[in-house]
Amino acid sequence: MKHAFHGGAVALCLLAAPAAAAPDLAQILSANRAASGGDAWNGKTTLKADYAYSGQGLTGTITSTTDLQNARWVDSFTIGPASGGNGFDGKNAWNKDVDGTVKLQSGGDERQLAVNEAYRRANLWWRSDRGGAATTAVGDKSDAGNLFDVITVTPKEGKAFDAWFDTRTHLLARVVEVQSQLTVTTALSDYRAVDGAEIAGRIVVDTGQGAKYVQTLTLKSASFFAPQPDEIYAPPKVNIADFSIAGGAKQVTIPFQLLNNHIYASVHVNGRGPLLFIFDTGGRNLLTPPQAKALGANVVGQMPAGGAGEGVAEAGFAKIQSLQIGDATFKDQLFAVIPFIPREVEGFDEKGMVGFEVFRRFVTQIDYGNGTLTLIDPKSFDPAKAGTPIPFVFDGDTPEVEGTFENIPANFDVDTGSRVELTLTKPFAGKHRVRETHPKGVDTVDGWGVGGPTRSWVTRAKDIAIGPIHVPNVVTSLSTQSKGAFSAASYDGNIGTGLLKRFVVTFDYGRSIMYLKPVAKADEDTGTYDRAGLWLNLGDHGFRVAYLTPNAPAEEAGLRVGDEILMVNGKSAQVLSLSDMRKMLRDDPPGTKVLFGIRRAGKSRRVVVTLRDLI
Repeated sequence: MKHAFHGGAVALCLLAAPAAAAPDLAQILSANRAASGGDAWNGKTTLKADYAYSGQGLTGTITSTTDLQNARWVDSFTIGPASGGNGFDGKNAWNKDVDGTVKLQSGGDERQLAVNEAYRRANLWWRSDRGGAATTAVGDKSDAGNLFDVITVTPKEGKAFDAWFDTRTHLLARVVEVQSQLTVTTALSDYRAVDGAEIAGRIVVDTGQGAKYVQTLTLKSASFFAPQPDEIYAPPKVNIADFSIAGGAKQVTIPFQLLNNHIYASVHVNGRGPLLFIFDTGGRNLLTPPQAKALGANVVGQMPAGGAGEGVAEAGFAKIQSLQIGDATFKDQLFAVIPFIPREVEGFDEKGMVGFEVFRRFVTQIDYGNGTLTLIDPKSFDPAKAGTPIPFVFDGDTPEVEGTFENIPANFDVDTGSRVELTLTKPFAGKHRVRETHPKGVDTVDGWGVGGPTRSWVTRAKDIAIGPIHVPNVVTSLSTQSKGAFSAASYDGNIGTGLLKRFVVTFDYGRSIMYLKPVAKADEDTGTYDRAGLWLNLGDHGFRVAYLTPNAPAEEAGLRVGDEILMVNGKSAQVLSLSDMRKMLRDDPPGTKVLFGIRRAGKSRRVVVTLRDLI
């Protein structure tokens, strides 16, 4: 768990004359060093601090160790039922996940944030060269009757953040930093002396997702030590032995269904099942709240959970004794519990998700052509026939690959939980003026997940590259959202199953390599896009119109949001699956007439929608 940390001290408050000029950068940082203990920091090499944690319905402890000379750090935590750690060894950012596995963090802004953390903890801004950072005095800012000197700092290999210093005490009072799509404000107060140096005794982290999700760290103890060995800060070596395949087999293969361009397969949890789960490289192992209740799981915590939508869901943790996927079994797993995709959006009740924890333990091969998913023991995996190898790094839990969008370099997350082909983040699309160069398209709802619907300008790209593999004519969504995952500037786009189903995709999380091999015959649904301009969700007696693309066939034919669709081409809508209905509106050729029998305000009527290409 990342948290801002810094030293500081109380100093005399000197009253400046009303007309005095605002202090420059050197004055601000010199005053901060003096207030923080000044020369008391000289010669100190290692700081260890223990905190009590409270927030998000959980309590726990965090231990932080900082190399003050070389700007390295490591944290370990136990919060509620979860324990783990993270750190920065001077080169690599890493985390020890709550499932016990360890991975390097080089994707998104993860490493930049770790560099920022090291910079602040080691007080590198006190050095004559400012620790190699670009630093600028922003000027005074006031808040709640208090005045602050604010500077913007961009550490070398880090990213910009704002530091607020109290003008009365000259102590660091606040850090404001963009972390992925969130603007996180960390308040520091209650400084106390430790061997002459002042340490913040209270740290409050506000992610901007609501007051109920604020986290508080209270200093329990702090002390200085001699330099510690390098391995203290390095990624720890772990041996995970909580999974197996029956009979000592080297792999297990299960069938899956591709519904709404999502991978669904049956699993067993605590011996109960079969239960329909989505398999998602962009997600975690989780249960829906009703399924957690049905299993009698004890759910703790109230954490904010976000996704592609702009809203925030609430998550908890639950301990699960066993997860079985075919003949593969996973023991003693920590699941998140999240109300992630409503029944009306998918058309059926899904019970949970298989995510990072499973993919990290096995090599996972998804054969979209044959509809099979294979979990392979990493020790026996032979990549010779897996296809083209493409290295990736981790952006949190999600693989991130290098590629291009129409020859523009880009970093793409690879997310089997996304139904679309490619989504470009709002910052990337804006920076490269993609909408201006792709005027043919529609402004619409193109997905629905945690946080609600996603909105984009949907168009077509001439070509994208995933490593060395080029894919032409890609349906591309330019996110228009100011909140949610696609508002982040820390990565450039998201590749979903709509594109991946052109391939047999193999993920080797342990070696950070993805393999792509074209399927023998592409699905007829590949490369298509909705020709009705209609987002349908499940209704009580068929389907319900949830969104209409402006000036598209469905709106022009007279459909309205809220209409209930009871009949489709003379058949009851209740005999059609929502996935097949959406697929039909994508794949039936332009000019096809679709007869809808609808009910609006208690009255029945007929509407004929003539399909046409929209992008």
